Amino acid sequence: MVKIDKDKCIGCGACAAACPEGFDVVEGKAKIKDAKAKCIEETIDMCPVGAIEK
Repeated sequence: MVKIDKDKCIGCGACAAACPEGFDVVEGKAKIKDAKAKCIEETIDMCPVGAIEK
């Protein structure tokens, strides 16, 4: 299961850009929109601060 460490997240939007069906940015922090989106796990390494965890 993928989750977001809110303390690490800088709200850059890289996850939402790469996987718009899986992520959204709300109030400056990433939020999981659909945990079952096919692209969601692919974004783990895209996060520049390592806030997306498995």
